[in-house]
Amino acid sequence: MAKKQQKPQKSREKKARIIEISDHAYTAKVVELIGSIGTKQGGTQVRCKVLQGPDTGKIIRRNVLGPVKINDLLMLKETEIEANPLKGRKR
Repeated sequence: MAKKQQKPQKSREKKARIIEISDHAYTAKVVELIGSIGTKQGGTQVRCKVLQGPDTGKIIRRNVLGPVKINDLLMLKETEIEANPLKGRKR
C-alpha cells in the first residue's frame, strides 16, 4: 500500500507566518499628533518614540492609518525610515 501524502494545513501556515512577522516588530509610543494626511482624513502623521529594537529612544515621524491618539502603542516593522514632513495646512 502506498502512503498518502497529507497536505499541510493552511491555518498552521498562517499562524506561523503571523508569529514570524510579530517577532520582527518593534513597539513605539505616540508622543505627538502632527496633522492629517490626504483630503478625506485617510490617516495621521505622528511623532513616536521607539521603545524596542536597535533605535531605542529615538523619536521618529510616521504616517498612521486609522484612529490614533497620544500614548497609543504602534508596532513598527522598521525604525530606520522616517516619513516626509507634511506641507501646507496643519491640523
